[in-house]
Amino acid sequence: MIQSRESRLTSSGGARLRSHGSRIARSRELGWFVALVGPNLALIAAFTYVPLVANMYYSTLNWRLGSTRATSVGLANYQEFFTSAAGLDVWRVTIVFTVVTVLASMVLGLAMALVLNKNLPGKGLTRTAVFAPYVLPGVGVGLVWNFIFDPSIGLLSLVLRAFGMASPQWFLDPSLSLIMVMIVYVWKNLGFCAVVYLAGLQSVPNDLLEAAALDGAGPIRRFFSVTLPLLGPTVFFLTVTTVLNSMQAFDLLRIMTPTGNGTNSMVFEIYLQSFGAYQRAGYAAAISVVLFVVLLAITSVQMRYVERKVHYE
Repeated sequence: MIQSRESRLTSSGGARLRSHGSRIARSRELGWFVALVGPNLALIAAFTYVPLVANMYYSTLNWRLGSTRATSVGLANYQEFFTSAAGLDVWRVTIVFTVVTVLASMVLGLAMALVLNKNLPGKGLTRTAVFAPYVLPGVGVGLVWNFIFDPSIGLLSLVLRAFGMASPQWFLDPSLSLIMVMIVYVWKNLGFCAVVYLAGLQSVPNDLLEAAALDGAGPIRRFFSVTLPLLGPTVFFLTVTTVLNSMQAFDLLRIMTPTGNGTNSMVFEIYLQSFGAYQRAGYAAAISVVLFVVLLAITSVQMRYVERKVHYE
C-alpha cells in the first residue's frame, strides 16, 4: 500500500509538472505570436480599419475638403447617391464598365491563350509582347492612347480618313468616351488573362485529350467537354480578380477623361467629388463606403457559391 501510494504521488506530481510545462510552452508561443504578428496587426488596424471607421463617420457629414466646419446630415449623402440622376448614372457606368471589360478580357484572353499554347515559332517573344501592356504604367498607356484617339491628329483619325471616313468625337460624346476607355482597359489587361489561362492550359493532361480524340471527339467537343471544365479554378481566379480590378479602375479613366464625361465609375466619382471642383468630402466618403460594401458582397458571393462549382483535382 505504501508503494502504491508513493507511485500515485509520483504520477500526480509528474502530471502537475507536465501541465506546468505545457502552460509555459503556450505562454512562450503566445509571446512569439504577439511579437511577430502584433506589429503587422497594428499597422493593418492603423492604416485600414481605423480609416474605414473614420470614413463611415465622414459619410454622415456635409463637409468640404479642407474646411474646419462640418454639419451632420445623417444618411442624406447615401440617399442622394441612390436616388439622384447623377448617382444612378454612376451605377450605370460602373456596371457597364465592369461587365464589358470582365467579359471581354476573359473571352479574348482565353482565345489568345489557345493560340499561344500552340507550338509556333517565336512563341516566347509573342507571349512577352502580349503580357507587356499589363505591366506598363496606366498613365503612360492613357497618354499614348489619347494621341491615337485624337480626332484631329490621332493615328486612328488618319486611318479612317484614308478610307474616306471621319473620326468620331471620342472625347466629347459621353457614350463614345466610355467605349474608348473600355477598349484601352481591355487592351491593357488582356495579357494578364491570357498568361493565366496559358498556365491553366499547360496543366491540362494530354492523356485526357488523346483519349477524347480516340473516342471521336473533335477539337470543339474536346475543348468544351475536357479543357474548359479543367480550367474551372483558373476561370474562378480570373473572375474574382478581374471583377475587383475593373470596379477599382482609375488611372486610365483619369488620364483619358479628366473631367469624367460619361466615364464616372464609382472610384472615379469619389475622386471627382472629393478632389475635383465639387470638394464634397462627405458625399465622396459615402460613395466609398458603398463601394466597399459592394466589393465585399461580390467577393463573399464568389467565394461561397461560385467556388463550390469549381472542380479541383
